[in-house]
Amino acid sequence: RLLPLLLLLLLGPALGPALGQGLGQTRFICTSVPLDGDVCAASALGTGSAEELKGTVLQLRETVLQQKETIMNQKETIRELTAKLGRCESQSVLELPGEGKGRKGFSKNTMGDLSRPAAAETLSQLGQTLQSLKTRLENLEQFSRMNSSSQTNNLKDILQNKIDDLEKQVLSRVNSLEEGKLSPRNESEERGKIESTLTSLHQRISDLEKGQKDNRPPDRFQLTFPLRTNYMYAKVKKSLPEMYAFSICMWIKSSASPGMGTPFSYAVPGQANELVLIEWGNNPMEILINDKVAKLPFAINDGKWHHICVTWTTRDGVWEAYQDGTQTGNGENLAPYHPIKPQGVLVLGQEQDTLGGGFDATQAFVGELAHFNVWDRKLSPGEVYGLATCSSKALAGNVIAWAEANIDIYGGATKWTFEACRQLN
Repeated sequence: RLLPLLLLLLLGPALGPALGQGLGQTRFICTSVPLDGDVCAASALGTGSAEELKGTVLQLRETVLQQKETIMNQKETIRELTAKLGRCESQSVLELPGEGKGRKGFSKNTMGDLSRPAAAETLSQLGQTLQSLKTRLENLEQFSRMNSSSQTNNLKDILQNKIDDLEKQVLSRVNSLEEGKLSPRNESEERGKIESTLTSLHQRISDLEKGQKDNRPPDRFQLTFPLRTNYMYAKVKKSLPEMYAFSICMWIKSSASPGMGTPFSYAVPGQANELVLIEWGNNPMEILINDKVAKLPFAINDGKWHHICVTWTTRDGVWEAYQDGTQTGNGENLAPYHPIKPQGVLVLGQEQDTLGGGFDATQAFVGELAHFNVWDRKLSPGEVYGLATCSSKALAGNVIAWAEANIDIYGGATKWTFEACRQLN
């Protein structure tokens, strides 16, 4: 019975037009029909099923494409996570106190932190720190020979023993790292012991050195940051008040490359870049106020002492830069009408990613710094020139004055006697 049905489908109502147009242009559809089925219903069913199948195929194709895209994205994510995990496993990072700024387009982690030093590098830095402390101890030995004192000699012996013990700890730690014996918990404990010993040693040496300094004026000292670390810094005990203008001046010496780092940073709650001076990477030195930036035309990275000043007023954000008493640059629209906020933390030698911490060794200051003073007004060119040339009585900052009693030192940064104008003679 199939043959009559097929003939009926093929030669039905379309027979005349089909013959008129030629069989080459005619489309034939064959549909099997059950013995008791309705031919017309079967014809309609065949057409509907084709359209439904076509729609289903298109939906399935779209679904497959979406799933393929999702899988590709997941593979990329997996590759990224695997790479990060590999870096974490291959680097045992030592995060000494003050961990946590960098400059990544001035977001909260604002200075673009590079990866922190690996364990071996940080241990090498600790070794350099020990060498620096040994040098100080040798200076003290010379002092003790000229000023024979049993108390001084006893202290010297104690300090020498402490240095020897600390060297043994560092060597033991290197061996443990090489043999893979240190777990994260042991790593933290070992780090704490070494940092505690280092801080204690620094304090004892500082106390011993104080015997040589008792007769000097309180402002005749400098801070020395010999290494690019994330734990050497000084902290100003006093915070800044709300300021609508400022002048910040200092003596500075550095030959570090690339960039001398961060001479100072001031962070407030919610803004780690409230006020920062930084020379980072191959960029010129910059002043940041509330994350807004001005490039400063300083040329001071030559290993010689230079006097620098930066002044600013909130009205129109006008700023001026002075090097060695001469104005080298100026501009405006630097954080206009934004007062410097109070109740923050002022750090010398490190750039803050968090309030009072988050230091990154790649942005640490390397060099020497002295006579850091802050005023809540704009100094005149004559006043700046007088500071730089020592031609008049030195002004002291009315907000922050350079004095040993105003500063706490951490991590092995050192103090030495400094007379600002000695290099001018």
